[in-house]
This record gives sequence, structure tokens and C-alpha cells, in this order.
Amino acid sequence: MAIPEMTPSDENIIEQDEILPGGKVYRSIYNVPVNVIVSIGQKRLTVSEILDLKPDSVIALAARIEDPVSLSVDNRLIARGELIETEEGGLGVKITEIAEDPDATGT
Repeated sequence: MAIPEMTPSDENIIEQDEILPGGKVYRSIYNVPVNVIVSIGQKRLTVSEILDLKPDSVIALAARIEDPVSLSVDNRLIARGELIETEEGGLGVKITEIAEDPDATGT
């Protein structure tokens, strides 16, 4: 079943930021949940090292706590940010940069 296409001539006033590339607007996708992955670093381990992991094991990363983190969706970088402590005492990410769309620049 095709999703009905909306154009700026519809009864509802559509803001410019609601128009997708090509001038098409699909409001039905706005509420589709996606997983955002926050990456703080990576470490290459051997299978043996992985099998030796137990509670209280520490995997040291080259990254420092103040280093930027990457946010990605479906392995595609969408933004960078810094780790912060939220008002509730948890971790959060303050966005510092929105990644450029490589398709928009032709690269």
C-alpha cells in the first residue's frame, strides 16, 4: 500500500523544514522510532580475551572522558557531542556538531 504523498499545496501549512529532499512530505514517518548509537570508543580484543571477561574486568579505551562521542543511526554518522551528567544523575550527550550529509555534497 502506497503512502499518500503530501505537497505544500495541502490544506495544512507545511513548514520548509518538514519538506524532504525532492519536495515530498511524509508526516507518517515522523513517529517511526530509530535506535541512536552513542560511540565512545572501540577496542580490538582476541576471542581468548573476550572469553576471559568476567565481572569487574576493565576494558581500557584510548579515548578520554572529555573526548567527543559519535552518534550514528544504521552505521551512519549523524552528529558528534560531549558526555554530560543529566539532572537525574545519568549520562547524556550534548550535541556539538551535526554531521554533513555526504549525499548532499556529492561525495
